[in-house]
Amino acid sequence: MTLPRMMRPGMAAVILLMGLLTLTGACGSGPDSDDAIDTGAAREPEISVDELMASAGEKLAAVSTVKFDLTDEKESGGKFFGMTLKSLEAEVKSPDGFRMFVNVENPSFGFVVIEMTALGEDSFIKFSADAPWLPLPPEEVPFNFAEMGPVLSRALPEVENTEITGRESVGGVESIRVQGDAVSEALADLITSVDPGHPISLLFWFNEADHNLVRLQILGKIFDDDAPETSRVITISEINHPVEITLPETAPQP
Repeated sequence: MTLPRMMRPGMAAVILLMGLLTLTGACGSGPDSDDAIDTGAAREPEISVDELMASAGEKLAAVSTVKFDLTDEKESGGKFFGMTLKSLEAEVKSPDGFRMFVNVENPSFGFVVIEMTALGEDSFIKFSADAPWLPLPPEEVPFNFAEMGPVLSRALPEVENTEITGRESVGGVESIRVQGDAVSEALADLITSVDPGHPISLLFWFNEADHNLVRLQILGKIFDDDAPETSRVITISEINHPVEITLPETAPQP
């Protein structure tokens, strides 16, 4: 049946209005609506800095092996066996083994790689690729990297004024950044030759998923000979992956 001409505009408006109401009702009642998302299960609350530091401490205490590198970003730190330390790479097997390669600049010979290896009570050093292995007395080993995880775990409670300062990706790992204050001797169990009494800032990056430490930045002096602007960065690449530490066959017996 054909509608009278004068009724067509009004009828069209009614039909359009009914269609809009039907569409609006369907969108508001379905499971994919904004209201359904907003009023659904409560979102996971943000972790507090105290909870994060406690969880990270437990993770560090359980570390058995770790691979990492350390960089003196401004090359302004104190001398390493009389040379300028640029960076080092290390792998650690707790509680008593590590191997590391230290990149330094020798004032007489240019760039040199110093290698250090320790296992149990024995530790050795050689000052270049062609140099012989020499015994290194335990008291002269400048780092206690063999117990890096547990040592850092014990140091966390000494960090004050901690706060979460952001989130960012570190080596492809989504991480939570925490900043805090400490004094240099808080790291004395890790860096055994540290000089006490220097205020430092510490920045930690923890894996957002499991709270493992992925990076640590140490800002300020930890040695008397450091420049005030010294910045050392430890970046962790692997935790609790297989690591084998052996003493050099050519090394003399201590």
